Amino acid sequence: MQDIKGILFDKDGTLVDFQATWFAIGDLLALQAAGGDRDKANALLAIAGYDFSAHRFKADSVFAAGTNADIVALWYPQVPAAERAEMTVGFDRFTAEAGAAQSVPLPGSRDAIAALHAAGFRLGVATNDSTGGAEKTLAALGVAQMFDAAYGYDGVAKPKPAPDTIYAFCDLTGLKPSQIAMVGDNRHDLEMARAGGAGLAVGVLSGTGTRDSLAPLADVVLDSIAELPAFLLGARLDQ
Repeated sequence: MQDIKGILFDKDGTLVDFQATWFAIGDLLALQAAGGDRDKANALLAIAGYDFSAHRFKADSVFAAGTNADIVALWYPQVPAAERAEMTVGFDRFTAEAGAAQSVPLPGSRDAIAALHAAGFRLGVATNDSTGGAEKTLAALGVAQMFDAAYGYDGVAKPKPAPDTIYAFCDLTGLKPSQIAMVGDNRHDLEMARAGGAGLAVGVLSGTGTRDSLAPLADVVLDSIAELPAFLLGARLDQ
């Protein structure tokens, strides 16, 4: 762990409050897909992973961990593939703008990012949102200048849980996978860490994942990234 020099963060549920940011956006998209029918829209949200009894998206659900292309395929199965591809572009455009405009930072996330950047860590984002959405959100949060890169599902050949983003970040920074920590709130994040040979897999409980769902794949589970500077910098001091 003392050799960690770069950190890849998931975005939603790790840097921003997933539930507060995304339910209203998902609801609008579901209503559109349902032709304005409230019951049908609720059914679409449910199959995408929204638990109405708990008022939150389920861990590792399509909406929590999938891409816009996954959501379009789930909600519009009867639409030809070429048309779904065009619809996905529209989803990307809408969610990039709306997600950035409505992004709610998790408590302590900005301070944690600033502390890690000041300590010399190379920082990146690995998300199954679009690359444009990730970049706009970092700008909206006022932290874009501290990140080397943001990778969306459309920025690599294969998105999470494939290891492509780890390799892309290593190519950019000159670091080895063993020098990268992957931090996220879903199993997809940690599966990518394992597949890519990341030196550290960090689960956080600030999103949709639970300790039970994350612990089997994580080296450590923290409440949120607010705890990450002390965890990593403490390890350096102990070296």
